Amino acid sequence: MQTKAKPRSSTLIILSAITFLGFIDTVLLLPVISLYAEELGAAMGMTGFIVGLYSIANTPANIIFGRLIDKVGNKIPLVGGLLGDSISLFLYSLCRLPFHLAIVRFVHGIAGGMVGPATMFGLSQCSGQDRRGRIMGIYGISIASATLIGYPLSGIIASYWGYNALFYITSGLLFAASIIALKLPHGKPETCPGTMSVLTNIKQMASLLKIPGLRVAYISIMALYFSFGGLITLLPYHIGGIGLEALHVGILLGIFSAFFIIMQIPVGYVSDKIGRLKPAGFGLVVCFTSLAILPGMHSLLSLGIIMALFGISFGIIFPSVSSMVIDHSTTRDRGVATGMFHALLTLGVAAGAPLIGGIGQWLGISAGLYASAAMVVLALAVTLKETLRTGISRN
Repeated sequence: MQTKAKPRSSTLIILSAITFLGFIDTVLLLPVISLYAEELGAAMGMTGFIVGLYSIANTPANIIFGRLIDKVGNKIPLVGGLLGDSISLFLYSLCRLPFHLAIVRFVHGIAGGMVGPATMFGLSQCSGQDRRGRIMGIYGISIASATLIGYPLSGIIASYWGYNALFYITSGLLFAASIIALKLPHGKPETCPGTMSVLTNIKQMASLLKIPGLRVAYISIMALYFSFGGLITLLPYHIGGIGLEALHVGILLGIFSAFFIIMQIPVGYVSDKIGRLKPAGFGLVVCFTSLAILPGMHSLLSLGIIMALFGISFGIIFPSVSSMVIDHSTTRDRGVATGMFHALLTLGVAAGAPLIGGIGQWLGISAGLYASAAMVVLALAVTLKETLRTGISRN
């Protein structure tokens, strides 16, 4: 096996572009979907349910389609997922009742469950082990760029041209991504034993969770996005409480995304040299520190510094733990391994936003932010315990 292979630049560029386009649809919809649901007549409780339906469908879909990728390769599921996303975005424009929107939201979550594992699987095949950190850094840049561009772009399009324009533009981008995906090589996988049954999937997930490196990666990514879900829920309230405006929330999220992007390649390079655990552990410490300090910050400058630290923590952790998923899986089970990674990422945000939001409502904004930091501490403790117990030295 050639571990020093150079990545195929054309495949790397195509997959990076597809990753960006494949993630930007959820980012573009996130700021407006609750407003659109209310416009269709949904009550507050129904609106929350509709918003959460994407995650409810997407979390198991990531794992199920990860198993499919192990059997047929990533190209067919990727093209199918992008087409499904494109159709779903167009269907949003046809909704006339909250019930219609709920159905489309659920279908969109299923289709989106093909894209994350397929792109991560494809990029994992672009190079040998000695460059995985850098390749996963490029993957992280694509995802972070979608966040950086998507949030402000969503508001601009919806404000000036309306919701339907947002749906049509995003649908067109996803359709273009599906056409681009046809240029990817087929990349036939090794023979994957077993069937697509639920029992088989559960057994395979259980076997992957026995691998220490994967446990560390999964716990870390879930804690990271759990804290992110809580932060994006409570940050607007914290901002309002100190006399700042909604515009400043966008600025702070932009700072977060920019530093998330900047750190990816350098950290990926470092993790290729010294291993994944040290950067991941350090990133969790930075993440905890930024969340613990944030409630005491009461100026735009100080909050900007903290959000920069929070973005740096993401930029350190993401390429490290995503590389661990590739390091500790094989071409026979990498689809499920990457599917579980994306499922826990989605689940982290889906659980963090309402839970931390609830704590913030009951106990105060500061208590909610501290609670999201506590989840990161738990991940750090589990990571250190796993490291000491198993004696992982480099990975």
